[in-house]
Amino acid sequence: MSYIEKEKILLVDDHALFRSGMRAILDRESDLEVVAEAEDGETAVNLAEEIMPDLILMDVNMPGMGGLEATRIIKDRMPYARIVVLTASEDDELLFEAIKAGAQAYLVKSLEPSQFVAEVRAHLRGEGLIAGDIAVKIIRIFSNREEPGTAQLTQRELEVLRLVGEGATNRDIGKQLYISENTVKNHLRNILQKLHFANRVQAAAYAIRQGLVNKR
Repeated sequence: MSYIEKEKILLVDDHALFRSGMRAILDRESDLEVVAEAEDGETAVNLAEEIMPDLILMDVNMPGMGGLEATRIIKDRMPYARIVVLTASEDDELLFEAIKAGAQAYLVKSLEPSQFVAEVRAHLRGEGLIAGDIAVKIIRIFSNREEPGTAQLTQRELEVLRLVGEGATNRDIGKQLYISENTVKNHLRNILQKLHFANRVQAAAYAIRQGLVNKR
């Protein structure tokens, strides 16, 4: 019987009942495991540094240190951390702030369990996307920031960035460019570092604003 290395998940929410439900959903998957829980942002920051989880599911509204502040601190100390915001409502401004703080995206708590698990796996692969209407608004907000130039990117990195902007997954990008998924991940990591972006969503928005995305 082959051994499956599980993805470590840190679950952050101030409601014990919700955490218990999410843990039950995730722990029944053979490749996922909730290794720690936190009921506030301060505890989340400490646990993130201690256990270095593969993914952090972060509630926004919590007593004491909230999810936005915790996200900023964790991303500052651990730039590679994957953080996905959990929200009960799609409050545009709150979601924008979460993305700007460094969160990859958001998940609404009303998702069906199977869809929730699928979304978690997508974010673990770094391929989770934002719903179209929210993505457009996020792009508009990020357009107000000072733009870094693309001159520092290699030709291959520009190709990867263009495909990210088109919504391609790492697997799709690898197939189109005839490179491995790991190579795609390395290129994307370099792109985010060079352009000072916190996540894939910001990079995709940038690619669209720069006119790198092919019009269809």
